[in-house]
Amino acid sequence: MIEARYLEIDGALGFVEIVTPDTHSDTDIPTVLCLHTAGQSGVQWRHVASVLAARGYRVIVPDLPGHGRSEPAVDGPVTSIVMFGDWLGKVLDALDVERPFVMGCSIGGKLTLELATRPSRPLAGAIAMEAEAGPGRVNVGGLRRELEDVAGPSRSDRTYLGTLASIGQSVPGVKARLIATMHKREDPEISSSDLIAWGTHDVRDRLAEITCPIRLVAGAQDPWIQTGLVEQAATSIESHRPGLATFTLLADIGHYPMEEIEDFASVADGWLTELRTAAVLS
Repeated sequence: MIEARYLEIDGALGFVEIVTPDTHSDTDIPTVLCLHTAGQSGVQWRHVASVLAARGYRVIVPDLPGHGRSEPAVDGPVTSIVMFGDWLGKVLDALDVERPFVMGCSIGGKLTLELATRPSRPLAGAIAMEAEAGPGRVNVGGLRRELEDVAGPSRSDRTYLGTLASIGQSVPGVKARLIATMHKREDPEISSSDLIAWGTHDVRDRLAEITCPIRLVAGAQDPWIQTGLVEQAATSIESHRPGLATFTLLADIGHYPMEEIEDFASVADGWLTELRTAAVLS
């Protein structure tokens, strides 16, 4: 069952898609919050949410403020992962969700790390994909200047070509071009603001405060991250909280695992099952 809802958060409407099994008990079903990448929307999870729901999960897919079907934040585009995290906390409160699993990619991966290191709101488990614990490698100064002129006609082409360059070689050409075409829908002002958030977020000094079992995932062909630093973050968590962190390197995959990997829902289900087991043992 798919439910589309608008929630009033901080004076603006935020769009959330909720996908549940056709038959379920609200008290027993685990909830997974799925977070999209910079400039994009929950549509990135279109091939995943229903399959995960069929496997027994309640799947919540929000569009962050200014993305997809969500209204922009009243104070303008958000340039802070922390602020996005606060917004997501209010979404969870509005939906009466406690201790969800969180799975995000890119800026959504950084948001996953942010939420997983907040002791005030512990998670059941987390899957942070394509995100380093330290600041992302972007030219923040250049992005701030770019915000002054974001309507150039070449921007959509840059997004299309940049997406193609960020997809792993295992993805067939037809599928890669579809992903890139879908990504062209982004708002340049929003995506540049997202990348400022990406380039200024750092939770390295909070990794010891991780609240749940977590899997850090990196595509071996992702040009946006250094896979060694992602693995290093997992090692750091393990040094403080043995048994909580796992690192996974995806061969021939780039920056968008949930869109690149065929039947990603099955892969995610396996990871979530392992997180649930780790939570019982920890």
